[in-house]
Amino acid sequence: MLEAVGDDGYEATSVRSVLARTGLYRQAFYDHFSSKEECYLAAYDSGVARIEAAVRVAAAGGESWLERLRAGLTALLEFLDAEPAIGRALVVEVHPAGPAALAKRDAAMARARDFLAAGRAEAAGVPGTPTAPKIAPEAIASGIHVVLHSRLAARSNGELRQLLPEFMFVAVLPYFGTEAAHAEMQRGTA
Repeated sequence: MLEAVGDDGYEATSVRSVLARTGLYRQAFYDHFSSKEECYLAAYDSGVARIEAAVRVAAAGGESWLERLRAGLTALLEFLDAEPAIGRALVVEVHPAGPAALAKRDAAMARARDFLAAGRAEAAGVPGTPTAPKIAPEAIASGIHVVLHSRLAARSNGELRQLLPEFMFVAVLPYFGTEAAHAEMQRGTA
């Protein structure tokens, strides 16, 4: 389902087109799902779980929030570069999929904001760092999401990993200031 939606768009994807990709019979589909929407929602959950697992595994080795963020963003971008159709199905095509899909997207974004909020807490313990506004985690998550949406919609396949230095800059700036943000960006381009 995710590959079909990512390749053809949610509106253009039909149960028939999913069956053609999988070789399943119509009855096998309807034994598990009542509609295209129900199948997409289940596939959405599965796809997001795959990405979040990859991000968690990558980030687990980091000692600091910055290390966890860098590793997690790297895993996310590499996943989306490796599977751009799935990325489009999860990021771009969630809008035409309707309110239930958007609610699932909102829950995933809330989990991203929670992780980003940990950076605000870590920065608060570092002398001389700015106090980031409470909206910072939401602004960072939303900004990254908008850029990914734009690139995936434009089918910029294989280029997302290159965004890591800029994403690190955007995420680090409100918490640790300009100098730390520039250092992160330089680290990513070196």
